[in-house]
Amino acid sequence: MVEDGRRREESLSEQADRRWNELLQEVRVVQTGAQILFGFLLSVAFTPRFGTLTTFERALYIAAVCFGAAATGTLVGVVVLHFAVSGLQRKPSLVLSARRLVLLGIGLLAITVACVLLLLLHVVTSGYIAWITTVVVLAWFVVCWVVLPVSLRRGVIEGGSQERVAER
Repeated sequence: MVEDGRRREESLSEQADRRWNELLQEVRVVQTGAQILFGFLLSVAFTPRFGTLTTFERALYIAAVCFGAAATGTLVGVVVLHFAVSGLQRKPSLVLSARRLVLLGIGLLAITVACVLLLLLHVVTSGYIAWITTVVVLAWFVVCWVVLPVSLRRGVIEGGSQERVAER
């Protein structure tokens, strides 16, 4: 494996362990955010203002809750997956499967955020402002969560040497 221009000397098992630990750190951040958002969504239905929502706004709320539940379940699925295969000497497959679950969970979280944002903005502004803002935010997610990482993986964006990064 090459990282920062230097070759890492590690076995496949060590690489799988390192990648698993890195993935767990990433999952903790995303999973916590998804769970907090989902918790807040559940409480909305019990507020007095909920009764004044239009049919469209209620449908958005239901979509947000469903996508939020799916995102939370998918991200928690990483833990269940680990529990199911722990000790079976399948860490490389575990890392690959968990990575796929995390990517799916992040996608579901993006849809949840879009539904919540559209609902909130639809309630407090006119319809077209809500739609435009939501599309702009989703486009930003695509740039940050897809375009930038893919560009880095393909080497389109050069990170520079470690020394130059440390100087900044």
